[in-house]
Amino acid sequence: MAELQTQPIQLYYWPTPNGWKISIMLEECGLPYEVRPVNIARGEQFKPDFLAISPNNKIPAIVDPQGPDGAPISVFESGAILQYLGRKTGQFYPADERGRVEVDQWLFWQMGGLGPMAGQAHHFRIYAPEKLPYAVERYTNEVHRLYGVMNRRLSDRPYIAGDYSIADMACIGWAKLWERQGQSLEEFPHFAAWLERVLARPAVKRGLAVNAEDRGTIDLATDKEARSIMFGQRAR
Repeated sequence: MAELQTQPIQLYYWPTPNGWKISIMLEECGLPYEVRPVNIARGEQFKPDFLAISPNNKIPAIVDPQGPDGAPISVFESGAILQYLGRKTGQFYPADERGRVEVDQWLFWQMGGLGPMAGQAHHFRIYAPEKLPYAVERYTNEVHRLYGVMNRRLSDRPYIAGDYSIADMACIGWAKLWERQGQSLEEFPHFAAWLERVLARPAVKRGLAVNAEDRGTIDLATDKEARSIMFGQRAR
């Protein structure tokens, strides 16, 4: 049985598809946590205190004061955090090897495929200073392919790895932004049904609502400072 969490987990966070993964997981697990906002449009991800926790200067990251053997631990990279919380709580991440492999392969599929490709589609379709038709077409088409993979996978099961898991939590934040990626749900009925199913979960709604008001505070289309910080990504 998992140890009772009496001290809140510190969540270093901004309301983005990657940040949502962890706020959703914490809500699903019922773990106490406190949000430490990291305004990535104002360069707070480059501050030394945050880099000590997340050396890749990306959100999300966590500090668990009740880590292994009772000692604090910090974890960066959203996939690693999901796995850590799954092992810690015994929830949404199977204990048996076959079940765990089933979840891991789809978690890594998201980390290496869906997230980066959808992110590039967002960038070149919405934020790039000049429209590059080749880049727009390439990343829009690749997201289309990936949604097709999900649609086939979900044709005979309710969730990506069978039972609801961290693989679904990893994908939902990107998938719910399908319009920004130039996609149509009509082409992917099984994907669309999964999207509705996951978004209806109370913990998912709560996780997506965490600091939601911060998401609209920066207009990347017009804020040159934010664009330089977000898209330059130079060490400071």
